[in-house]
Amino acid sequence: MSPTRQDAWSQDEDLLLAEVVLRHIREGGTQLQAFEEVGKQLSRTSAACGFRWNSYVRKQYKSGIELAKKQRKELKKQDASIEEINQHDPVSVEHVQSSSNHEQGSKVTFSTVIHFLEGLQRQAEASSGFEEERKKSTEKIKELEKKTYYLAAENERLSKNLKAIEEDYRSLIEIMERARKMVVLQDEDRQQKVKFQMDKNGNLERVEK
Repeated sequence: MSPTRQDAWSQDEDLLLAEVVLRHIREGGTQLQAFEEVGKQLSRTSAACGFRWNSYVRKQYKSGIELAKKQRKELKKQDASIEEINQHDPVSVEHVQSSSNHEQGSKVTFSTVIHFLEGLQRQAEASSGFEEERKKSTEKIKELEKKTYYLAAENERLSKNLKAIEEDYRSLIEIMERARKMVVLQDEDRQQKVKFQMDKNGNLERVEK
C-alpha cells in the first residue's frame, strides 16, 4: 500500500480534483465519493482532498459548480421523460392479453400481435433517441468542462502575473518619487550656495558661497 502524501498540491492535482468533483455533482454522486476517488489516484486521504476542495479549489470553480448542478437537473428530467414513456405507453403485455380475451377468449389475433410489436418498436425508438441525445450532450459537456478548467487555471495565472506587475509598477513609482525629491533638494541646496555681487564696472557677477 503506497504511503499517504502530505506534500503541497500542484496545479494538475487541483484540476483533477475539480474535474472529478464536478463530474460527481453532475451525475448525482456525492462529494465524499469524489474525494475518495481522487485520494486513490493521488495517494492522499479523502479528508485531505476534502480540505483542499473546500479551502481553495471550490472558490475557483463557482460557475462550474452551478453548471454541473444545472446539468444534473437536465439529466434527471431526461430520465423522468423516459420513465414516463415506459409507464404511459398504451401497448403492454397485459393490454394484449386483455384485448385478446375480450375479442376471442384465450386466442391472440394476428392484428393484436402486430399492434403490440409496433408499440414496442415505438417505445424502443423513443428510448434510443433519448439515449443518443444524452450521450452527445454528455460528450459536449465534458469538452466544455475541460476548456473551463484550463481557462480558470490560465485566468488564475494571469491574475498572479498582473498582481506582480502592479507591485513592480508601484515600486518603480516610489523610486522615481524619491529620485525627484533628491533632485529638488540638490537644486535648492545649489541655489543657496550662489550669490551675486557688483564688479568694478557696475555689473552683477555670480559668486559661490
